[in-house]
Amino acid sequence: MLEIITLSCVRDERTLFHQLSFSVDAGDIVQIEGPNGAGKTSLLRLVAGLSRPEQGEIHWHHRPIAQQREQWHMSLLYLGHHPGVKAVLSPLENLRFYHRDCEDAQIFAALESVDLLGYEEVPVAQLSAGQQRRVALARLWLSRATLWVLDEPLTAIDKTGIEKLMMKFAQHADNGGAVILTTHQDLPDPAGRVRKIRLSAAEST
Repeated sequence: MLEIITLSCVRDERTLFHQLSFSVDAGDIVQIEGPNGAGKTSLLRLVAGLSRPEQGEIHWHHRPIAQQREQWHMSLLYLGHHPGVKAVLSPLENLRFYHRDCEDAQIFAALESVDLLGYEEVPVAQLSAGQQRRVALARLWLSRATLWVLDEPLTAIDKTGIEKLMMKFAQHADNGGAVILTTHQDLPDPAGRVRKIRLSAAEST
């Protein structure tokens, strides 16, 4: 489904990784590992099409993403390290903005899934860091994108919330989707669903 082909990334004249290759198929949950500065966030931004690699290509269904931008962005949900929600809007207003084709009943169900019922009308700026993160993660319950690319989705999320997210990832994969994520936390993975790809000294200099 997704192919990373001999990808190289240079930031501030430093090579983060060189000729990195791997593939992601339907049903995969892939965790990108590595020490700080190894290029995990840079890799996800490349996959999301937010920056360009020094070398290599990214293919979606055997075609470069640069040749199918509209189709690619329709297939992708990218959540960066920062929540990426509008602070002046409420959780309800944010989800209405991002998912205009969803009915309010669906949005309220998504907010309930991330334990935000009762906060739906509160401006995001007044919510805690964990609650702001959960507003962004509520989009997972509304998204129709095939590939989820998630940078540190577990930040400021409690144990119960992490377990719910892992169940959601598994459900999405079982339905033919795929997930790529980074996290500094140990993922609960009793079924062995998560495939790990490490950015290490072998790829970075």
